[in-house]
Amino acid sequence: MYGLTLAAFAMLLWPLFTVFSNGFQALSLDFLITSPSDAGRSGGIAPILVSTLAIVLVSLIAALPLAFGVAVMLTEGFDPEGWPARLLRCSLDILAGIPSVVFGLFGLSFFCRQLGLGYSILAGGLTLACMILPTLARSIAFSLESAAYAHRSGGAALGLSRQSVLWHVLVPVALPGICAGIVLAMTRALAETAVLLFTSGYADRMPESLLDSGRSISVHIYDLSTNVPGGSPNAYGSALALLLLLAMLSFSVHAITRWMQRRMTGTTTRSH
Repeated sequence: MYGLTLAAFAMLLWPLFTVFSNGFQALSLDFLITSPSDAGRSGGIAPILVSTLAIVLVSLIAALPLAFGVAVMLTEGFDPEGWPARLLRCSLDILAGIPSVVFGLFGLSFFCRQLGLGYSILAGGLTLACMILPTLARSIAFSLESAAYAHRSGGAALGLSRQSVLWHVLVPVALPGICAGIVLAMTRALAETAVLLFTSGYADRMPESLLDSGRSISVHIYDLSTNVPGGSPNAYGSALALLLLLAMLSFSVHAITRWMQRRMTGTTTRSH
């Protein structure tokens, strides 16, 4: 048992150590605030970071309200054992298992061509929103379902409406799980390459609007490691920057979640 635990721990640390040891020398302040040059062999990743953050932000803004609405319908609107809820859960599971390249082709056909968005940050973000929607909806639904029955019955005993119970009782209790779902969806969006190759484009210049083409950091790492001879040092530096960006965004989501939880529970306490 201890051997398996150590093996799992080693499998976790090995790739992290590889990225840190190879990317530490390339990572610096100049690397983060300058633009790439010489096909990415030199210079930095400032436009890449801006494009990545914009793509992830668009995907979360588009997916989160829809995912929350679907989760509420699953837990509060439909009978959990009824056929509409079962059909919706099955549909979400099927969508979650679709390969990312299929979402990329869908985004290229619908967002880029039919809607006329072209290869753009907006098209990439909206396609990513479609891809992370099932995972996000199921995570939020599971968090709401995990709220103890006592919370629901207690809110009803106080004379609260179902809407008040949802917003002031269930959501604060479920916020940690919702936060975990957001981080999971954000992680998938940050790591995605195939979808963004089809939709957001390859340009490594600083984007001026959401309709500009923008290269995400995962696409940048892929390009440096496969298409650019001598690009490995900056590829490792970009990978390390991606890990740090993910850690920073995860910490920010957790901090915002704790603040919202305190605020919502405080509001509920004052209302009573």
